[in-house]
Amino acid sequence: MKPLLAGLLDLLDRIARAPKAELHVHVEGTLEPELAFTIARRNGLTLPYDSPESMRKAFAFTSLQSFLDVYYAAASVLVTERDFFDLAWAYLVRARADNVVHAEIFFDPQTHTARGVPFETVISGLSRAITRARGELGMSAGLIMCFLRHLTEAEAFATLDSALPFRDQLLGVGLDSGERGNPPEKFRGVFARCRGLGLHAVAHAGEEGPPASIVAALDALGAERIDHGVRCLEDEAVVKRLVRDRTPLTVCPLSNVRLRVFDSLADHCLPQLLAAGLRASVHSDDPAYFGGSINRNLTESFSTLPLSAADAHTLLRNSFTSSFLDAAAQARHIDRLAELFAA
Repeated sequence: MKPLLAGLLDLLDRIARAPKAELHVHVEGTLEPELAFTIARRNGLTLPYDSPESMRKAFAFTSLQSFLDVYYAAASVLVTERDFFDLAWAYLVRARADNVVHAEIFFDPQTHTARGVPFETVISGLSRAITRARGELGMSAGLIMCFLRHLTEAEAFATLDSALPFRDQLLGVGLDSGERGNPPEKFRGVFARCRGLGLHAVAHAGEEGPPASIVAALDALGAERIDHGVRCLEDEAVVKRLVRDRTPLTVCPLSNVRLRVFDSLADHCLPQLLAAGLRASVHSDDPAYFGGSINRNLTESFSTLPLSAADAHTLLRNSFTSSFLDAAAQARHIDRLAELFAA
């Protein structure tokens, strides 16, 4: 075996075995077609596809909106607490197989409450899966409630009011859905209230939107993490600010390619983000739709891009230091990483 290939295989094996924190994953986006059809049959519902295979053929996305159209159609099968439990549990089992030891999971309650599904039904099913994962899988997880940015701030406030009885089950709040025409400033008030409640704040920015959207997420929303953020490199001043403040970027390479942010994985800016000193980490986003779990995102990135073992260690370490885990828990996982990458 050629030395370069042997070295890559060894690195990929270490990455696969390494503990990870997944910080950018939408639970609705983990809904595999097979499970979607199972739940649909259970609830007497129909999907606009003939089979799981035909549903997968619809995953030829040309933009974020073309993805969201399929995403919302599939999410419509989720109705009962059992549905949400099954969804989250299936993700947690797959993630643990990738050696994810901590997950901070996005969920979109407005996608469901708009269909008449009570907020309590959604969060109870998700929380029950997280509790089971702690006991049976030995992994920790928390929920980040996202507001849909194509809706109004008034609707976001109403969602927050519904969530208040379940405040202890929420780690934080986020902002997702289409960036175009929906700037972060639109949600300044509701994020201020959430921060006042002690909730962490994160936001999608700099994927479809320009670097200015990242600045707005930081200034208007008080975002502690930027989800995606890959377009920051278009503005040197934004890069300098992100580096200075050690602001985390949760990067999803396969998602970026599938949604045409980059033409191919070989064009992805992950090496440039690391070279600039940005606090990037790698995650799966919507793995059922974008063809990749966290391990596959890492494996394909390291097989395609000019990245080193030191870069792998940095990305994985960043996943923990960028998390909302306490310092002691972060240190335990980071020590294990150091052992794996010391060789």
